[in-house]
Amino acid sequence: MPHRTSAGLLMFRRKGNQLEVFLVHPGGPFFKTKDEGYWTIPKGEPDEGEDLFDTARREFREETSFPLDEKAKFIPLGQVKQKAGKVVHAWAFEGDCDPSALKCNFMKVQYPPGSGKWLSFPEVDKGAFFTIDEARVKINAAQSAFLDRLLEALETG
Repeated sequence: MPHRTSAGLLMFRRKGNQLEVFLVHPGGPFFKTKDEGYWTIPKGEPDEGEDLFDTARREFREETSFPLDEKAKFIPLGQVKQKAGKVVHAWAFEGDCDPSALKCNFMKVQYPPGSGKWLSFPEVDKGAFFTIDEARVKINAAQSAFLDRLLEALETG
């Protein structure tokens, strides 16, 4: 069975002497009460033939509505394989936003499962900045490697 692939962006900012990263919480009924370990970088699957970096930028805009500074320096963070087998590719960039202004695209989900009823839900229901220590608790376990790689890249310049 082929694995699925996603690509996304990890936005970070410096607040005083603290580094913070921006994560999003998945929308829909299945994640409503889930918190720790469920937050993620804004990401999604590529369209056929789409470059993964282009996918990452498109998905960031679709899931947050925040514009990207085309002059931003993007730091490659490599890839991770999540527990269910999905491979996620990521890049980091320095930026800022107002998480309360997040607007997201919608997805259709059969809910309740097997009911034949299709309802629309936002792909992500909220976003927030977290310190690295807070993010380690909130983020999908496999994606925590992106935090380590970001710290390493910033330390080495």
